[in-house]
Amino acid sequence: MTASSPFDVLAIGRLGVDIYPLQDAVGLEDVDTFGKYLGGSAANVSVAAARYGRRSALIARVGDDPFGRYLLRELDRLGVDNRFVPVDPTLKTPITFCEIFPPDDFPLYFYREPKAPDLNVEPSELDLDAVRAARIFWFTATGLSQEPSRSAHFTALEARGRTPYTVFDLDYRPMFWADPAEAAVQVSAALEHATVAVGNREECEVAVGEVEPLRAADALLERGVSLAIVKQGPKGVLARTRTETVEVPPYFVDVVNGLGAGDAFGGALCHGLLEGWDLERILRFANVAGAIVASRRECSTAMPTESEVAGILTEGGR
Repeated sequence: MTASSPFDVLAIGRLGVDIYPLQDAVGLEDVDTFGKYLGGSAANVSVAAARYGRRSALIARVGDDPFGRYLLRELDRLGVDNRFVPVDPTLKTPITFCEIFPPDDFPLYFYREPKAPDLNVEPSELDLDAVRAARIFWFTATGLSQEPSRSAHFTALEARGRTPYTVFDLDYRPMFWADPAEAAVQVSAALEHATVAVGNREECEVAVGEVEPLRAADALLERGVSLAIVKQGPKGVLARTRTETVEVPPYFVDVVNGLGAGDAFGGALCHGLLEGWDLERILRFANVAGAIVASRRECSTAMPTESEVAGILTEGGR
């Protein structure tokens, strides 16, 4: 099915159920109660973009099980078009548990064996017209880790032809790769199709062999992207184009769960790019969006609205 008009944000990648403890500073073996939420990096970004009123869609798969039905319903409830999320006939919907030890320890436990449905997306099921037309096409490194998802990603990227904005969330998760060297090869190949690259220092090392932010940004630009964004943790975020370098500090909050902050940053980045804001405004807005989610327990349902972010910026979040 082809979208009747272009999507503002079309993401491809990880989708699953997050099972988060409702108790802090307690190991999973001692947790009594949990909350259930839509999760997965690409899914969270699509939800975050929808919170800003963007026409958002996701390419993924779910299992033929109650969790899969929950995710399809939740995508719809949160404003994300789920027409490109078919039901896989054999694989189970993945779940992810976390532990919450604020302010900076949030271990993740992925249950995606033998394979997650989102890694079973076939090239033949892609709506390439929708991929070409999307104002932003967002993809992550995880989708390159296994076939047929890897081939589906490269089919979509080749069809898109490096159309702005093609955003590569470097999102390196070592547990999804048999070999870091293989990850580097696939990430390097995918960079040839991206116009924007976003990652932290460790992810930049996998992508371009650099961890120092300015050198990493320059290396990404040398690979052909027009905008390189390097997250620096407590030092804030650095962004660089061929004519401009912007660095903004973080917006500090009392952290409850830091796991969704990067996805909130991504959704806000999409919104700012589509609005045509200057780079500093985009980064400040995205930093605050990420901080808001870090101050909340869940990820997808914690994504802020534009008025929430703007209110903090107006009050001195600059």
